[in-house]
Amino acid sequence: MIEGKSLSKNYGDLTVLKSVDVRIAAGEVVSITGPSGAGKSTLLQLLGTLDMPRGGTVSYDGIEVSSLKSNKLAAFRNQNIGFIFQFHHLLPEFTAIENVCMPAFILGKNKKEAEVRASELLELLGLKDRMGHKPNELSGGEQQRVAVARALMNNPKVIFADEPSGNLDTENAEELHKLFFKLRDELGQTFVIVTHNEDLAAMADRVIQMKDGMVLD
Repeated sequence: MIEGKSLSKNYGDLTVLKSVDVRIAAGEVVSITGPSGAGKSTLLQLLGTLDMPRGGTVSYDGIEVSSLKSNKLAAFRNQNIGFIFQFHHLLPEFTAIENVCMPAFILGKNKKEAEVRASELLELLGLKDRMGHKPNELSGGEQQRVAVARALMNNPKVIFADEPSGNLDTENAEELHKLFFKLRDELGQTFVIVTHNEDLAAMADRVIQMKDGMVLD
């Protein structure tokens, strides 16, 4: 489904990725591991179209998206890709359901349609009774589950997660990890997860190990 070919990236004189090849199949849960500075987050950003490679290409279902112009790329990203980060980045002035609706509003869906979808997702994630609460009224685990629901809002092909449990305690981290696999099993969702968490990496269908800007065999 997703293919990165000969991906390279540098920032000034610093080379971060060195001709990396990677493929992600639909329905996979793939973890990307390695020491700090290995290039994990950079690879995630390139595959997720948040950044462009210096060299190489990124394709989705055979369509090269790394060559799209900015407005078409933004539209593709909104419709096909979800993101979860270490910090939830919820908008503090809005309720859980309003935060989850945001990607749908950007896509142009009407409020009623968006709220129906958001309600279904929040209920699926165990937040049925928390929809009207603002982020500061939710626990850390609940906030991150709202972020997961927001990432799922537009039914994306893939969700990219960068250290998604890095800001959670052990119990909430374990619950979040189980949730990813529940969503894969129930919705067929694809996940690509950068993590230092050994337990999460071990649960994945496949592990991509990185070091010094390269993928290890």
